[in-house]
Amino acid sequence: MLLTIFLLGLVYVVLIAVLIAAGVGVVGVALIAGGLFLVQYFTSDKIALASMGAREVSPAQAPELHATIERLCVQANLPKPRVALADTAMPNAFAVGRSPSTATVCVTTGLLDLLNPSELEAVLGHELTHIQNRDVMLMTIASFFASIAAFIVQFGFFFGGAFGGDNDDSGPSFFVVVIVSGLVYVISFVLLQALSRYREFAADRGSAIITGRPSALSSALLKISGQMNRIPDRDLRAASGELAAFYIFPPKAKQSITGLFSTHPPLQARLDALARMESQLQGTAR
Repeated sequence: MLLTIFLLGLVYVVLIAVLIAAGVGVVGVALIAGGLFLVQYFTSDKIALASMGAREVSPAQAPELHATIERLCVQANLPKPRVALADTAMPNAFAVGRSPSTATVCVTTGLLDLLNPSELEAVLGHELTHIQNRDVMLMTIASFFASIAAFIVQFGFFFGGAFGGDNDDSGPSFFVVVIVSGLVYVISFVLLQALSRYREFAADRGSAIITGRPSALSSALLKISGQMNRIPDRDLRAASGELAAFYIFPPKAKQSITGLFSTHPPLQARLDALARMESQLQGTAR
């Protein structure tokens, strides 16, 4: 993860250097992208929950779910997040929030119907690890300059004069900026997907440590994967927006072309990693 973040930073330094060398109005671009960043940072959790039709539930409405999360939070030394429920047959879960104190864990009714208590506990441990690692904030910050690059590519040709200087050479310079921004966006996309995959491995590991049962998470992932194949494609497509990176299991995993563009590691790689942790916890690892 550190290597990936370093490479992202290096790519963004190149983008900034090109912007400055071309005389582009960096401040104007940064202000617009910064505004979008702030909107995303402070409202992404509400948008994510609304897009799933999720509603916050009280301990009286979901006593077992609340009790499990509260017990895991004690073990993980975390403040208890808000708890939400989404009424959908797709078995999944996700965590949102820019910090542990503002976090929400959401599970679907399909997940509750599918998993036994130990498997559900393992999935919730995975989501609490995302909160503990501040993954939502990490991905938002990591994608900031990618947003700038995307903004330049999408709107540069329409507003080139506003970003460039007043001299006659600003056109060709800005054309170079658009090309470099496109390359930066493509490279950033690949690196951000890699970062997303690494944080899934980290969350799996965190669940195994919190619960002490890596095999329970393996069982849960296998069940979710099997059930996902029965969900209609139209429902999977509807769930495969920006939120897909935060699910414990990607809705369109069976349609993935290559792991390079996937937000999640292959299922078998996750199972193998959990099996190694199971051996370590049982003292049978070589």
